[in-house]
Amino acid sequence: MKNHLPTIKEIAKELNISISTVSRALHDHPSIGLRTKTRVQELAKKLEYEPNQTAIFFQQGKTFTIGVILPELSEAFFSSAISGIEDAAHKSNYTVLMGQSHDSVEKEKQLIDTMKKHRVDGLLISISKNTVNYEHFEALQRYKIPIVFFDRIPKIPNIHYVACNMVNGTVQAINFLFTKGHRIIGMINGPEKLPASKDRLDGYIQAMTKSRLKYDPAMVLNCNLSRESVSAATEKLLTGKRKPTAIVTFNDYVALDAVQQAQKMKLKINKDICFVSYANLPLSNYTAYPPMASVEQFPYLQGQKATETLIELLQQKSSEETDNVNATYYKIILESQLVVHNGK
Repeated sequence: MKNHLPTIKEIAKELNISISTVSRALHDHPSIGLRTKTRVQELAKKLEYEPNQTAIFFQQGKTFTIGVILPELSEAFFSSAISGIEDAAHKSNYTVLMGQSHDSVEKEKQLIDTMKKHRVDGLLISISKNTVNYEHFEALQRYKIPIVFFDRIPKIPNIHYVACNMVNGTVQAINFLFTKGHRIIGMINGPEKLPASKDRLDGYIQAMTKSRLKYDPAMVLNCNLSRESVSAATEKLLTGKRKPTAIVTFNDYVALDAVQQAQKMKLKINKDICFVSYANLPLSNYTAYPPMASVEQFPYLQGQKATETLIELLQQKSSEETDNVNATYYKIILESQLVVHNGK
C-alpha cells in the first residue's frame, strides 16, 4: 500500500503521456479525445488521486472560503443566522470559516487579521457591541476583500449590508402597548454607541410622538447587555418618579433578566409591569413569563441574504464585470414583524 498521495506526474508516467494532457483530461477539456480522457480518469480513480486544492486555488485566485465574524454563537439569533449563511454558501460550493468576537474589539481585529492570512475570498461581519472605531474594516479595502455586514451594522458610508428595520419594529411594539392601554412606556436599550441602539431609540421617539405620548429621556436607559446592568436599569425605571407600566427591552435576553429583577421587587409580571422585546427567540416558549410580544428580526434570512450578496460580489470580481466591486452598494433592509405571545 502506498504511503503517499498519487500525483499527476505518476499518472502521466504510467500512461506515457504529458502532464498537461493529464491535467486537461481530469478537467474534461474539449481538446482531449474521449479515449485518452477515459484512460486518465479511470487510472486516477484506481489510484485514488485527489486534486491539489491549494494549487487549484492559487491558479484561480480564490479559496472558495467565506469568513464569518459574529459576537456570540451561543446566542440563538446568531446560531440561526449561521444556518442561513452555511446553507447559502453550500449552494455555491463555498466553505465557511467562522470566528466569535465575544463582543471584544481586540478579538474582532485579531479575527479579521486571521481571516486575511487564511486568504478568505470575502467576509460577513456582525460587529461587537463595543466597536466604535472602524479602521480595521476600512483597512481591508487595500486587500480587495469584500465585506457584507449583517444585523449589527457600523455607521460607515459606502458599505454593503443586510439588516432588519428596527425603527419600524419599535413603532410596532409601542403601538401594540398603546392599544393595550399603556401610556407610560420605558425602554431598556443597548450600549449607547451601538448603531442598533440608535435605531430602537429613533423608533421609540417616533412612536411616542405619533401617539401623542410624552417623550421623557429619563424613561430610556442604556445598558451594556450584562445581567447586572439590566437589573440596575430595571430597578431604576421601576423606582423612578414616573413608573412605567410597560418596558421595551433591547432583546429577549434583556427581557428575561428584567423580568427576574421585577419579580425580586415583588411586582406581578403582565399585571404590574409588562415587557415587549426584540428577536423573537425560541427560548421564550420555555419561560414562565415571555415578553408579551417580540419583534422578529429574521436572522436566518439575514444570514442567507448577506451570503448571497457576498457571493454575487465575488462573482462580479471574478468576471471583472466592474473595476471596483464597491461601485454599487447593496443595502438590503428586511421589514420586521411584531409577534404577539400569550403572556401568563
